[in-house]
Amino acid sequence: MEKFTVLDGLVAPLDRPNVDTDAIIPKQFLKSIKRSGFGPNLFDEWRYLDHGEPGMDNSKRPLNPNFVLNQPRYRGAQILLARENFGCGSSREHAPWALTDFGFRAIVAPSYADIFFNNSFKNGLLPVIMPAAVVDRLFLEAEAMPGFRLTIDLPRQVVVIPGGQEFRFEVDAFRKHNMVEGLDEIGLTLKQSDTIRAFEERHRAAQPWLFV
Repeated sequence: MEKFTVLDGLVAPLDRPNVDTDAIIPKQFLKSIKRSGFGPNLFDEWRYLDHGEPGMDNSKRPLNPNFVLNQPRYRGAQILLARENFGCGSSREHAPWALTDFGFRAIVAPSYADIFFNNSFKNGLLPVIMPAAVVDRLFLEAEAMPGFRLTIDLPRQVVVIPGGQEFRFEVDAFRKHNMVEGLDEIGLTLKQSDTIRAFEERHRAAQPWLFV
């Protein structure tokens, strides 16, 4: 998992509350358990004017010009600005996979669905919780200012807007450590590989018949 320390990124504002995981990555694309390859179908029903299915050449599909991520000014955005209850609906882990595969490293919103919130940390996507009034302000500035960027400093737990004003956010210390160090659950386990190996050797010596 890629380390997350300080991100200075372009912001894309998705001004819709209660965005569910089927909107983030529709169910017909959940045929792979690999973490990559879902980005082209992120928000598929909103990004394209036709119905998407696996195996289609997305470069030839008609784009919805009114959808925010299709607007040139937001191309390359790494921070998604969202409304309340982002990631509601089913518990599919493919939702943060699709967001990160598209290029997002962080989301800023007033609230998230619990399972999506937890899955995001496990996949290197930082879900920042900001008060609704601050999010309202960020939407106004993002829509009024082409090239609007935010700096998210995870070690200091602040979001910095152009001009230097800072807004603090809270994050669980364990999750913060894992994000800063780039450790997912597998990475955490591998850090204990010496201890695990020593246990296996003792177990083999004490009960060798189990290993015949």
